[in-house]
Amino acid sequence: MRSLPRRGVLLDPLAGNILGPDDLHSMKRGGALVALDCSWKTCDSSFQDIKQKSPKLTPRTLPLVLAANEVSWGKPGRLSTVEALAVCLILLGEKEQAEQILEPFRFGEQFLQLNEEPLEAYALAKSNQELIELQWEFFDKPEKL
Repeated sequence: MRSLPRRGVLLDPLAGNILGPDDLHSMKRGGALVALDCSWKTCDSSFQDIKQKSPKLTPRTLPLVLAANEVSWGKPGRLSTVEALAVCLILLGEKEQAEQILEPFRFGEQFLQLNEEPLEAYALAKSNQELIELQWEFFDKPEKL
């Protein structure tokens, strides 16, 4: 964490704002994609540290998909870092790169198969708001929203 990018997106599962088509322009202009590989138990303090050190990184969360990693298999949104990066790449139109980063992992292909329909729909969304609504076609909407 000594040399964080000056601008871009910080993947933060608690961000409140979703990553999607509205972010594509800034990402294509050289914005970095930052993901923190840490335990879910320590993510609050870890993300606070990053936000203090690099306040120009825009925190974003992801639309719902199911985890395929061994620790959180089948749990919506409980993604490993590589799964989260793969979703980002797909949302940003880089599906081939998403497949490449998942390739070394035993669960990589299963992750893509498990989430094939939502990921295809998410990739076609025209706005972040559309993406937010799309996820409820595949997953139960929480009552508190």
